[in-house]
Amino acid sequence: MPIVLTAARLLLAGVFALAGLAKLADRQGSEKALTAFGIPGVLSRPLGIGLPFIELAVAIVLLPAAFAWFGSLGALSLLLVFVVAIAVNLARGRAPECHCFGQLHSAPAGWPTLMRNAGLASVAGLLVWQGRYHPAPSVAGWMSGLSLEERLAILGGAAAVLLLAAGVALLFQVLRQQGRLLLRLEALEARPPAGLSASPAQDAPAGGLAVGARAPGFRLAGLRGETMTLDALVAAGKPALLLFTNPNCGPCQALMPEVGRWQREHAALLTIALVSEGTAEQNRSKSAAHGVSQVLLQKKREVADMYQAWGTPAAVLVSPDGAVGSAVVQGSEAISALVAQAVAEPLLLRPAAGAGARGNGRNGNGNHPPPLPVAVSEAPKLGDRAPAVKVYDLDGNLTPLTGLPGRQTLLLFWNPGCGFCQQMLNDLRQWDADPPPGAPTLVVVSTGSAADIQAMKLRSPVLLDEAFQAGPAFGANGTPMAVLLDAKGRIASGVAAGAQAVLALAGAQPVSVDRPPRES
Repeated sequence: MPIVLTAARLLLAGVFALAGLAKLADRQGSEKALTAFGIPGVLSRPLGIGLPFIELAVAIVLLPAAFAWFGSLGALSLLLVFVVAIAVNLARGRAPECHCFGQLHSAPAGWPTLMRNAGLASVAGLLVWQGRYHPAPSVAGWMSGLSLEERLAILGGAAAVLLLAAGVALLFQVLRQQGRLLLRLEALEARPPAGLSASPAQDAPAGGLAVGARAPGFRLAGLRGETMTLDALVAAGKPALLLFTNPNCGPCQALMPEVGRWQREHAALLTIALVSEGTAEQNRSKSAAHGVSQVLLQKKREVADMYQAWGTPAAVLVSPDGAVGSAVVQGSEAISALVAQAVAEPLLLRPAAGAGARGNGRNGNGNHPPPLPVAVSEAPKLGDRAPAVKVYDLDGNLTPLTGLPGRQTLLLFWNPGCGFCQQMLNDLRQWDADPPPGAPTLVVVSTGSAADIQAMKLRSPVLLDEAFQAGPAFGANGTPMAVLLDAKGRIASGVAAGAQAVLALAGAQPVSVDRPPRES
């Protein structure tokens, strides 16, 4: 047993020493990893600095026999914290970079990471259980009983093992990066950025869906709690470019300035939406610096896998009718070419169903035709006149969204199929039944059918925007979102996103935004 306990102490001391030194060499990466695991930003910096020193202290205390039990207890405590943090993130469908050994080895946390930490925790548990009453010999004392030659041999062997481990880790990282580059080159060679025409479906290139096939639908949350679907992205009669990214992907971040420029310059012809991995905090900080909007969060890679986009950055075009409009392309140059081709040849993409219908009343399918398109290069600013957008009321009459003369108007952009909208519906009904003093007049602009609108049971007017064109014209790219107009029809607030922000703009405090709406 003494030999086993000594070996266990040496193992844990080596692991914690390596982890602590590696984190010290990459403190910025350690801070990002802590943030990715859900640690608040205000704590990630001090923890990113302190954690490596704690790990090094544990490694040192494990060596002397007199303090080994306390070192074992510290090691067990740290490992249990790591196990719980990894398990919680996995249970939530997240796999942040563990950054356990700094730049020597950093990979998304998964079941292997969880099992490794659980195994080390078992070793620490054995030392805590046995070490207090059966302490193994001190490592320093054991070394002092050896001859000089034996000490040098042991130290040399340990150094060789550490160098070998570092070399293997470095080689693994290089091979993995080279493998990614080779896969990307093969993908670019096999899938040139073409195929924007609306010809019949053809066999898809490797890693992409067939051009002309039905594009897989999805429902994802945005950075501000809004919900966005594929149907909403293409509802304005424009193609949508789905750009698959990762906040930890270097080429993705290098492309962000261009993405922001594309979104501003081509807003009237093309909708560009980022489908990203990672947390909202990671993506918010990466995108805000370059004015990138319309960032949607997938839990892992479920949407990217549906489109067979195996790497990042990658992009695919979706036609206004919801069909796959291009092959999946990878890399900055291929994506730039795809954007250029999409905005240069917009007529090659099929129009959305019913886009040609105009005029008052209903079309042949019994649905309201979409509102007249409004090309808006950027959202209006405070004090600007409300965009000249018209949508239909339930009687089929075109109604301008310029607010009610002489009264403040709250435009609420709504989607009956949005889970966040349904969560706040009960609070909205209570506000609608008894608005607080001085509250603005509510006008709900909703997708869906007349039956969906009637099921909301609101007294305030509800207008139909089946193509979801009105929201983007006001800077609202998801639901629930709202904007306030003053008595002269000018923009009087920024866009409020999410239930609490919307109700606060309406002058109400939400009773609960988490429970399902009750029937009334």
